[in-house]
Amino acid sequence: MSIDVNELRARLRRFSGKAVQRVTYNVIDLLGFMVRKLNRRQTVFLASLIGDFMHHVIRLRRSMVYRNLSLTFPDKSGEEIRRIARAMYRNVFATLLEVLRLPLIRNREDVAKLVDIEGDEAFREWHRSGKRGAVLVSAHYGNWELMAMAFGLMVNPITIIVKRLRNRQIDRKMNEYRTMRGNSVVYPKKSVREGLRLLQYGGVLAILGDQSDPDEANYGEFLGRQTTMFHGAAFFALRANVPMFMPICSSNGDGRYTIKVREVDTSDLSFSKADTALLAARYTRMIEDEIRRRPEEWFWLHNRWKRDGSRSAES
Repeated sequence: MSIDVNELRARLRRFSGKAVQRVTYNVIDLLGFMVRKLNRRQTVFLASLIGDFMHHVIRLRRSMVYRNLSLTFPDKSGEEIRRIARAMYRNVFATLLEVLRLPLIRNREDVAKLVDIEGDEAFREWHRSGKRGAVLVSAHYGNWELMAMAFGLMVNPITIIVKRLRNRQIDRKMNEYRTMRGNSVVYPKKSVREGLRLLQYGGVLAILGDQSDPDEANYGEFLGRQTTMFHGAAFFALRANVPMFMPICSSNGDGRYTIKVREVDTSDLSFSKADTALLAARYTRMIEDEIRRRPEEWFWLHNRWKRDGSRSAES
């Protein structure tokens, strides 16, 4: 009996990949059980320890993080870059542990103990009027997962467009957390049909607009460098003719968070390719302003500039 070596290797890779995913899920599940037994001060301390360990010992994507920070902030010293990076690693793992603590938030009163929401006049008027159709565009900034739950409980339930994670067990668990208090999720492949239907009936659609687009459909500048641009949020707002708001969640430094909500002006735009690109550039500039203001709050572990159009130009 002959053995197909390549097939055997492929099976071993699939088996080892699934085993790693199961172990990763079990570790995160155990970590969640532990942090839900801690108080918030202990949780923040643990997040700092994990963040420092990943930064200094594991060096998780550290060269990429330092390179991108240095290119984005060429005027900052090496010491300033290190300070931003250290704070970013701590913030990322504080966000992770807060996600694992989301089941402890049972109602509006619980989330109000952690989060304040401040909106500009346009947002307050939209909220007072009882109108519910809107697009929210935000970023991987501060505690974006807590922000979604807080908005759903304190303002209006939302539907979030989410990217499917490779680890399906973690993906299911994350979506369980995201939807446990009234929000819902939709994957990108179904988002156009379901998103437009939602907006037509007065729902609120939420999108993170700072990611790299794997389809490489559009390009532009983000923090001074050429890269792919997501136009999805602009498409939905203009196609459905609903207002667009940008909520940004920032840490107060005392264990609490503030969500500031601003309108992204669409009054001079209509549904067209040119205006969709203009609106995307408009909210991208707003995201950039927040990142430059407090760079340690943004998710620099994401390789945002991996698609810069160079391959397309060469082909």
